[in-house]
Amino acid sequence: MRLLSLLEDERIADPSWSIIFRQSPKTLALTWQTISETLCVERNTSNPQTAPNNSGLLVTWIRIPFVVEQDRVPLIEAALENTGALAVTLGDAADEPQLEPPPGTTPLWRRVRLTALYPDQPQALATALALSRSLAAHLGVKPQLERIEDQSWERTWQDDVVPARFGRRLWIRPRGQSTDDPDAVVVTLDPGLAFGTGRHPTTALCLRWLDDAELTGKTVIDYGCGSGILAIAALRLGAIRAVAVDHDPQALEATQTNAEHNGVADHLLCCLPEEIPEEPADLLLANILAGPLVALASRLAALVRAEGRIAVSGILHNQSAQVTAAYAPWFRPDEPRTADEWVLVSGRRRP
Repeated sequence: MRLLSLLEDERIADPSWSIIFRQSPKTLALTWQTISETLCVERNTSNPQTAPNNSGLLVTWIRIPFVVEQDRVPLIEAALENTGALAVTLGDAADEPQLEPPPGTTPLWRRVRLTALYPDQPQALATALALSRSLAAHLGVKPQLERIEDQSWERTWQDDVVPARFGRRLWIRPRGQSTDDPDAVVVTLDPGLAFGTGRHPTTALCLRWLDDAELTGKTVIDYGCGSGILAIAALRLGAIRAVAVDHDPQALEATQTNAEHNGVADHLLCCLPEEIPEEPADLLLANILAGPLVALASRLAALVRAEGRIAVSGILHNQSAQVTAAYAPWFRPDEPRTADEWVLVSGRRRP
């Protein structure tokens, strides 16, 4: 339950379904019985019906969006889940991006948009209506119920994700799609759990940098590999060996799978940061964030051979000077590359 990760001091007593949040300077005590009575629904211990529609017909859903203050999120999220919501998503309601949260934290925005999804069934609709009425007074604005049509998500995905070119030769495309360019160097990559399909400007900057680089016979390190897109692209462009580094085992698993799909797994090593081979590489890319890039400057510099090249991204315009200065003792800087509000900082290793 998300409540356990969001509150530093809380107690859940299951027999009475009571929740106590001790948050200085005040204590908020509520009971699930009160919530249920207020919503005019009974607690149902069984899971909501989520079985697929065996008839093959597309179904409809009820979506309820709420905008709430940060401190109300745990309570309202729990109320939604316990009244049969199939899913509850959280989003930024006030254009307040969380770009560099401290390690091990999952901070929320000051104003949060919660969206609950219910099946379009009579009992669920009654629950959703009761919930909307109950919360209207507390939120100040009555939530609006929306009915949304189900659709063929596979077809929608194929329509939205199309092959894209980065630079002169390099193309990223989903499986099952093709490109008309006879000279294309293709990386096949489907969207998945690990970040990195080339759509974000920071990844696109790195892919274009790779397309311009001389990679034939070179060794490459992709630090913070995510999906492995940069390491795989480097190998497809002629690199002889690549090391994909990430602290997340799921990212390393995704990278290995994607490398196999692209026929380059034999030239790729996936490893944790503490397992990186000692031999410096010809090129290193790190598409992470400015804070970690500054902190890791000496470590990343040591992974690049003399006269080797580095490219780091995930940097906002107002952070580029700080990152450039952090790498200046080891690298002669190139002209920065930009895309929207993002910057790629690159350079050549000093002898």
